[in-house]
Amino acid sequence: MNYRILGKTGFNISEISLGAWQLGGKWGSSFDENNAIKTLNTAINLGVNFIDTADVYSDGLSEKIVSKVVQGRGEKIYIATKCGRKLNPHTEEGYNTKNIRKYVHKSLENMEADKIDLLQLHCPPTEVYKKVEVYNALDELKKEGKVVNYGVSVEKVSEALTAIENEGVSTVQIIFNMFRHKPYKELFKKAKEKNVGIIVRVPLASGLLTGKIDKNTKFEKDDHRLFNRYGEAFDKGETFAGVNFEKGLEAIKELKNLFKGDIPLSQIALKWILMHEAVSCVIPGASNFNQIKSNVESSDLNDIESEKMEKVKEIYEKYIMEDVEKNW
Repeated sequence: MNYRILGKTGFNISEISLGAWQLGGKWGSSFDENNAIKTLNTAINLGVNFIDTADVYSDGLSEKIVSKVVQGRGEKIYIATKCGRKLNPHTEEGYNTKNIRKYVHKSLENMEADKIDLLQLHCPPTEVYKKVEVYNALDELKKEGKVVNYGVSVEKVSEALTAIENEGVSTVQIIFNMFRHKPYKELFKKAKEKNVGIIVRVPLASGLLTGKIDKNTKFEKDDHRLFNRYGEAFDKGETFAGVNFEKGLEAIKELKNLFKGDIPLSQIALKWILMHEAVSCVIPGASNFNQIKSNVESSDLNDIESEKMEKVKEIYEKYIMEDVEKNW
């Protein structure tokens, strides 16, 4: 495992880390505590020392289990969580000092902790990224020691650019993968100049970039890849990275042909992300040993040749760019 510095936090974190959304539902199965504990311990055993969760993942169960496992280990493991998505309705007005403090205190209670390593706003409405009250509330929580660092999770590059103008923002969590190139075009250089860490989520485009999904793949009724393809439940960019499913499958055919060999496409897709030095870490989800092992192994792959990096760009421009860049 290789490690990178997470922006202003100074945390030396595993470049392949773990996203805990898959441990907390919306992937076609209910929360399984034993499997979650096993998954987390396996990841840590393989060198993962940064875990990203949220208060809405199984209504706090994910936070509780992540913290339980981490507190039972001897290694230093950093936990990032997120707040805001419990708001109903999820509006700009709801992002105020009272609610932010309430959610932070609940997360601390869930994790049986006195401080949060990294607190992130959980993809709030666009207007929130300009809201002075929000940053003042986060600064106050930081002064009190309840929050060590804070950052933002965003849907759009424009939101990230707005957020990092605030000096207190240490990190940006954003979707970036072979099907989402806009962040490196418009965000990464500015983030690096401001020493803002980049946490990459949805690195495999909800499984598309594993190369194991085809037009006949069936998804369970509780799997967001079935019920949120057009943004019925939340931003459609979180499902298949917002890519048109059929176009995505066509692009996958070309990527498989480009990267022929014994290395799984999923590992190459993760390595492609790590080829961008502004990236601090990638947080793929995992629900079993084989997935975690495969993800971690991508850290040690040889660099992707420049010719193939250029070819990935061409495939993106041919199939994907027109649909996604205007939206995110």
